[in-house]
Amino acid sequence: MLPISAIPHPLPSAVSGGDRGVCPDSALRAPSIWYGVLLAGGLGLAAWWLGVRIPLIGGPVFGIVLGMVWRNVVGLSPVFTPGVIFSSRQILKWSIVGLGFGLSLGQVLKTGASSLGVTLVTLSTAFVVAWLLGRWLKLGGHLRTLIGVGTAICGGSAIAAVAPIIRPDDHETALSISTIFLFNVIAVLLFPLLGHWMGLSNHGFGVWAGTAINDTSSVVAAGYSYSTAAGDIATIVKLTRATLIIPVCIVIALWVAWRNQHAETRVSLSRIFPWFILWFLAASGARSLDLIPGALLGPLHEISQFFIIMALTAIGLSSDLRRMALSGIRPILLGLGVWMAVSLSSLGMQLLLGNL
Repeated sequence: MLPISAIPHPLPSAVSGGDRGVCPDSALRAPSIWYGVLLAGGLGLAAWWLGVRIPLIGGPVFGIVLGMVWRNVVGLSPVFTPGVIFSSRQILKWSIVGLGFGLSLGQVLKTGASSLGVTLVTLSTAFVVAWLLGRWLKLGGHLRTLIGVGTAICGGSAIAAVAPIIRPDDHETALSISTIFLFNVIAVLLFPLLGHWMGLSNHGFGVWAGTAINDTSSVVAAGYSYSTAAGDIATIVKLTRATLIIPVCIVIALWVAWRNQHAETRVSLSRIFPWFILWFLAASGARSLDLIPGALLGPLHEISQFFIIMALTAIGLSSDLRRMALSGIRPILLGLGVWMAVSLSSLGMQLLLGNL
């Protein structure tokens, strides 16, 4: 039997290191949060400036690179950590909600529905390859599951949702998140180049990025580095993919309960659902109903774009390359294998459907 509990709020606070949908007022008032926010904002402004002058690379990519360089060359004092976490999670969500004001609800629903078949194929591919390749690499079941779900759905957020269900040790959780993050960064840098090399259309690249890149932030960065149209499509496809965390968590919980007949396995829908997607849909609905003055749409889009760059800069500031190097080669090989399988299955499905 699988009890489904409902609690008032989805996830822990951003300041504590979770991925909560709304940050409490007390977090905003905390003096230390502003140090990290200002650092991410300052570097993000530099990345935006570089992106304007070198659009082929784009502000999002510059943001991640500048953040990584700062973290691994200059270093990051603990005083910046709360604000960096806040910027990488909450500000990213605000930026995605802001993008909703530039998209009609009909466009969102049509794109999401049309990409669902490709999404389901890539999700199934991720789990099958993670399990089989992980066994061949002699990795434990927990690590296989975490890397599989992180690649299949939404990176670290999916890992955070599944971890309480399968109860891995802290090392396995940290290792899987580091592995997923590595390929997020590679995808942001590599996907736009490959897309141009293959001559993908905006729609083809948007669906490819939305179904094959792990984390929402990296999908947004790669999509908008390719083109605005590709970024819009990639964002919609990725948000559709993120909602699949609910059925996946329920299936995993049922499997765990079956494997451990006497263990109590709980799944809290309010904890695992990505609530900011509802705000994205609300923003899109407001645009469709002409509730937003046309003069505001341009500024809202520009603000959202800057928030994306700022959030990605914060993600770069969170990347400890030395820690990644100590993770070992087998989890990285598993992450690489699953990521390549998902990428190729996405392209293959689109080729069959004639969408490239």
